[in-house]
Amino acid sequence: MLITVHAVKSAASVLAASDQRAGIRIVTLLAGTDIYPTFAPSEVAQAALARADALVALQPRALDLLPQDLRKKSQTIVQSATAIAKPRNERFTAIVLAHLRPVKQPHLAVAAVDLVPADVSMQLTLAGAQLDDEYGKRVTAAVAQSARSEWIGPLSRRISKQELSASHVCIVPSSAEGGANVVSEAIAAGTPILCSAIPGNTGLLGHDWPGMFPAGDAQALAQLLTRTATDRDFFDELCQRTRALQPMVAPATERQAWRELLAQLR
Repeated sequence: MLITVHAVKSAASVLAASDQRAGIRIVTLLAGTDIYPTFAPSEVAQAALARADALVALQPRALDLLPQDLRKKSQTIVQSATAIAKPRNERFTAIVLAHLRPVKQPHLAVAAVDLVPADVSMQLTLAGAQLDDEYGKRVTAAVAQSARSEWIGPLSRRISKQELSASHVCIVPSSAEGGANVVSEAIAAGTPILCSAIPGNTGLLGHDWPGMFPAGDAQALAQLLTRTATDRDFFDELCQRTRALQPMVAPATERQAWRELLAQLR
């Protein structure tokens, strides 16, 4: 059996393995860029997807974009996560855990936090590596002009989980996601999520998630941040909704889903 991650990047390996071992069973996990912004695989990727015995998506809305012949052999397995507990900061803290890339839109969080009324005490932490020089400079320049924002660079997995637990909200402002691991990590930590209303987020959190805003809308995110920081009932509702999703991201849940899939392919 061969399990691959990212249909496009693994296509050549899938076809090579199939040529070398005719009976091999192949599972391909679809990454966000396989599906978004549009599902348009190359000829090689199409051949690899057709050869796969099973496809796995990280959230159910991704399956809606697949043609019927691929959808019928696809299923969703949500990424699991664990948390490392740390007391919440005294000051209301929002965190963005994402590398400085245009698709992740961290600049939007910086713009939004500066639109929050001055009498609302708030801190924004950006954590992630600068992977795109031009965009990274844009973000760091915006942070330098913001009295409420800081960029702390890349963190180890352990430290990032601690920072997530210590924050009041996790912002996921991306323009596209396949099913962000940080969403699972925030759920595991019990840290409410404020996110863009894109399929990768609604597929995990639901269409009625109270902490969603239109993608790219800094003003709408600012209003959500203000409400979350000042309305205790709304914050408590977000916390309760987050905790209710924790069974979905439990490691045991993901392990069982993989056991069942692999058993089907024996």
